[in-house]
Amino acid sequence: MSQEFTLPLSGLNCGRCVAKVEQALSTHTGISQYSVTKTELTLTTSLSKTDIIEIISQLGYSVPQEKVITLYLAGLNCGKCVKKTTETLKALSHSTVLSISKTELSFSTTHTIKSVITLIESIGFQASSVPFILEDTSSELSNKEVIKTTEKREPNTKRTTQLILSGMTCASCVASVEKIISDTNNVQSVRVNLAERTALVTGDINEIDVIQAIEKGGYGAEISLSEEQRRERQKELYLKTTAAHKKNTIVSLTIGAPLMLWGVFGGNMQINTISDQLAWGLVGLICLGLLLTAGRHFFVNAWKAFTHHRATMDTLVALGTGSAWLYSMALVISPDFFPEQARHVYFEATAMILGLITLGNLIETKARNRTSSAIEKLLNLQPQTAMIILDGKEVELPISQVLQGMIIKIKPGEKIPVDGVLISGESYLDEAMLTGEPLPSLKTMNDTVHAGTINQQGSFTFKATNVGEHTMLARIITMVRNAQSSKPNIAKLADKISSVFVPSVMIIAIFSALIWYNFGPEPTSSYMLVVATTVLIIACPCALGLATPMSVTVGIGKAAEFGALIKDADVLQTASTIDTVVVDKTGTLTEGKPTVSKISTFNNYTEQQVITLAAAVESHSEHPLAQAVMAYFKQHSWEAIAGLNFTAQLGLGASAKVDSDTVFIGNMAYLLKNDIAVPHVVLSPSSTPLFVAVNKQGIGVIEVSDTIRVDSALAIKQFTQLGITVVMLTGDRKETAEHVAKQLGITQVVSGVLPDGKAQVIKDLQSQGHKVAMIGDGINDAPALAQAEVGIAMGNGSDVAIESAHLTLMNHSLQTAVSAIELSKATMKNMKQNLFGAFVYNTIGIPIAAGILFPLTGMLLSPVVAGAAMALSSITVVTNANRLRLFNPRSQQDSYEKTKGASHD
Repeated sequence: MSQEFTLPLSGLNCGRCVAKVEQALSTHTGISQYSVTKTELTLTTSLSKTDIIEIISQLGYSVPQEKVITLYLAGLNCGKCVKKTTETLKALSHSTVLSISKTELSFSTTHTIKSVITLIESIGFQASSVPFILEDTSSELSNKEVIKTTEKREPNTKRTTQLILSGMTCASCVASVEKIISDTNNVQSVRVNLAERTALVTGDINEIDVIQAIEKGGYGAEISLSEEQRRERQKELYLKTTAAHKKNTIVSLTIGAPLMLWGVFGGNMQINTISDQLAWGLVGLICLGLLLTAGRHFFVNAWKAFTHHRATMDTLVALGTGSAWLYSMALVISPDFFPEQARHVYFEATAMILGLITLGNLIETKARNRTSSAIEKLLNLQPQTAMIILDGKEVELPISQVLQGMIIKIKPGEKIPVDGVLISGESYLDEAMLTGEPLPSLKTMNDTVHAGTINQQGSFTFKATNVGEHTMLARIITMVRNAQSSKPNIAKLADKISSVFVPSVMIIAIFSALIWYNFGPEPTSSYMLVVATTVLIIACPCALGLATPMSVTVGIGKAAEFGALIKDADVLQTASTIDTVVVDKTGTLTEGKPTVSKISTFNNYTEQQVITLAAAVESHSEHPLAQAVMAYFKQHSWEAIAGLNFTAQLGLGASAKVDSDTVFIGNMAYLLKNDIAVPHVVLSPSSTPLFVAVNKQGIGVIEVSDTIRVDSALAIKQFTQLGITVVMLTGDRKETAEHVAKQLGITQVVSGVLPDGKAQVIKDLQSQGHKVAMIGDGINDAPALAQAEVGIAMGNGSDVAIESAHLTLMNHSLQTAVSAIELSKATMKNMKQNLFGAFVYNTIGIPIAAGILFPLTGMLLSPVVAGAAMALSSITVVTNANRLRLFNPRSQQDSYEKTKGASHD
């Protein structure tokens, strides 16, 4: 007796693995039907489940067995919470909820514990493999009070959920899916990416409700638990889609090409005799089989769209090919009903249109698959296992089982699996893919290491501090993915047009058909069919839907490759219009690591006394100038004294009590504000002076200098070549700022500005009509970064920088900012080319298809040519977008030329 099994599969990595399993299953007589993907096998067989598992095992693959896991839950306060969790877990394949309460879950599944926990956390609850411990700080705290406290949990409106979509074909589909998701409860915003076939939904949503709404709307959706799972699932869909397109193309063209050649070389396409009826009737039945197989998805999707009061690309294809077949079949059945000159069949159009459109889809799908190469490179950086030291022994664990606090050993040539802090040994790490810096970075005790970087030499151990989705690499991937799913303002034009495009085309097709039927030459019915079909086919809005998301996906991915993280696609559009760049001095144009260069003393105080008193105050400060004083103090190993009652005034200075005296340290304005006479001293133009005073008496001046970065001058030159004006904005004194500006070739300097005044400088420039980008460290310059059209944070990817800036530079080079602005210009140019091509294509193509040139040329556009043109338009847009992958930043060109020149020397 036959029965149906659905089994999970493990170990299948490619299409060949799938083919290998299919080949093995096809040889067994006890298996009647089967369907194989890289993760699942569905089959109808008289064999037992054990027999099937044995067949798979002999091929070198495995069938993961469901295991029962117990998880402890928190945050479930009522029956609705339990129901929500149950429905969410049911969405996982090969899983069964055995029992569930508000505090405990028994679950049978083939998935990892981490995947299940991640899924539960994604809907706003907590889960753990160990019981939750509630620290009762008060003996009077009851269980009811604990529950009451839990119930106060605010909904996570900022939570972002990624969905993998299927069934979308054009820009109209994007608008439909976005509307479906937007109408679901608690959705704050939604961004659907046609190029990626994904949706990013922000809000405290019920994933099951959203998926059900999408499926009810005629599309498919599933939850993306992680980037790895998303990548694996999209690869499966890609292989499945390309295989289907390839098969449909071959079948359609095999039938259509001979029919078209028959007509081109003078073969009879008319129905005049009974033999013509029989011959073309057989061809019609073959084409019907083609429509039910290769063209089936067009008609299924068109019907789904119709039942939901929508019209999509599939609607146009289904109407065009279907009307051509119906007209031809009506001729075969009743030729006498039509005038003799109108008895021309169009079966070749049906077959060739399907063949050319599916060929275009195949090429487009393959090209789209190349757009996320940057994400793929980032994902491949993280190793799948880590060597953990447990009880003095080295144990290799999967990366999913690495926990915070574990000690990990790294050998030469290995990749770092998670973020951490080095606790023994030292080595050079290649951080190029993460930061863009070409030179390896030396890591010693207490230095931070990041997942994905490569150990160059030596062994060391480090303690894991951030694991899983909390690593720097994971956050970068998430940021790039979110940005790739966003839309620039220019895309809104395409969205508005696409929402009414298909219905408009259908109206144009009907209107054109009526004109030809009433006013056209004989045979009017044939002309009417050709015109209507050609208009429907040539106007498919694939190119329009792909024009902007393809450019955005490639552009943002390319930026990530050279260390520029773009937060939103709008930044690409805005950055391309920038004409003024405002640059902070310290830490941006300079190294940001000032050192003490000169010390002047007064009133019988020695250098040691001045530095010691200054260190008593600066030991409480995090300011770079304070760190320079402390470094100089520690270098001499002088005895420290304590400073109490520390008070700081932003942008001026600080003071503290040392014994019974008040010690002041700061700039000239700080001394004047505290009624302290400024001592006369000749200052170096390249240094920043720190005046030190005890009570009301100046005792010394500590001059601190900051080395200019080696690439700053070249970056300023490159900005100028782009036609961008550079303005230096600093809180430093005028003499120092102008000295640095002169060395770098900067002509506009605004100095002596406090942090809260920097935003006003940006406003003043904007009031003059300038489009301003502000480059700073992302923390002290936060108001100015927010005020500017584009805020660019320099640094090594700190949390604050990533969260606060529109654009974050993972390395510490201004040249990356130049490259990011260059890329934004190139991306916008590419996007406009795509939109122009899509609009012009339809603007010219539809009138020609409607027969506007017939009075002049006497010829009509063939539906077959229209199908080829439509496919070519999509391929052109995708290919043009992929040209951005060849973008070479000016900084890389200059570096190459510099290296080349040095080699000749």
